[in-house]
Amino acid sequence: MARKRPSPALGTTIVLEYDSKILAGNPLGDPHSRKVGVWLPPGYDGGVVRGKTSRRGKRYPVLFDLVGYTGSGLAHLNWRPFDENVPERVARLTHERKMGPCIVVLPDCFTSLGGNQYINTSAMGRYADHLIHEIVPFIDREFRTLASREHRGLFGKSSGGYGAIVHGMLYPSCWGAVANHSGDALFDFCYLTDWPRTLNELDRFRKRRRMPGRMDVPKDERGANRGVDDGRARRFLEFVWGKEKLSDGEAHALMNLAMAATYDPDPKAPLGFRLPFNLETGEIIAARWKQWQKHDPINMVSTYKANLKTLRLIYIDCGWRDQYYLHYGARILSKRLAKAGVKHVYEEFDDNHSSIDYRMDVSLPLLYRALKP
Repeated sequence: MARKRPSPALGTTIVLEYDSKILAGNPLGDPHSRKVGVWLPPGYDGGVVRGKTSRRGKRYPVLFDLVGYTGSGLAHLNWRPFDENVPERVARLTHERKMGPCIVVLPDCFTSLGGNQYINTSAMGRYADHLIHEIVPFIDREFRTLASREHRGLFGKSSGGYGAIVHGMLYPSCWGAVANHSGDALFDFCYLTDWPRTLNELDRFRKRRRMPGRMDVPKDERGANRGVDDGRARRFLEFVWGKEKLSDGEAHALMNLAMAATYDPDPKAPLGFRLPFNLETGEIIAARWKQWQKHDPINMVSTYKANLKTLRLIYIDCGWRDQYYLHYGARILSKRLAKAGVKHVYEEFDDNHSSIDYRMDVSLPLLYRALKP
């Protein structure tokens, strides 16, 4: 879209606040009161009326929007230059009759580690349970939804795409269709290759400053070779939490710590999670990396293929120039889905990982058709 143009009838966007019991007391001390964006389509009678009075009239399918790392659902409500936010996009697609009216929910699952993969972890909080057992019933109570998994879907990009496909695997009783845009997969490519830079960032917060000259590596690596923080990760987090602007290296280091907290939590370890590398030598710790690989979608297909087969739609796409190399993971994911006999749609496009919301023009109509009454 080269220019901002007059929008069709935009429907109604409201922001609610939900006081979560599940997120209360989460390990990071993040807020348990969360704002939830909800977009109601044009024609939703009494658009801002909620509760008992909203039960009268037409009911709608519901799409949940899972944002990527560093995002929150409310960010998808922001005005955007030369582009559409999510409500504007859905309103246009509905106006053009490429999809029918639906309700769109934009939850907030942001954390102090910069984001979320939308699964339960003792190191960050039970965000899958928060979505399924709190936000979904809350939306069904407050709005005229078609309150069943056959009419409820998920879509997301990057970490949100990961959340969508993994929720389809783990929680098919809640979700009927999923769309995964450039979701995390093939961890050996998308995470492993970025860890050397993260080790350099963490090294700045080593207890003893490095000095030129002879080194005693066996002595230096004591406490840094067991997959637990020797204090440098804690000091790094304290540093970045005190900054307003992170460097690219700092942001990616924070992301890798968030992934460690997601994929290898350990309540007995410092910070509540384990690290997959020897912090001094950079050697991979095989037992720790194995824990990450258990959460890789390409490795989960065989275990959850029966659940995946119940979904009305699995849509996956990725740009073939993705700078995190996620197109390779997407291809393997598609290959393994096909081998398991799981029907799905896989598309590639000529772009990278950034600014690809225009791909929703493909996925959202497909989701609506899969979930419509």
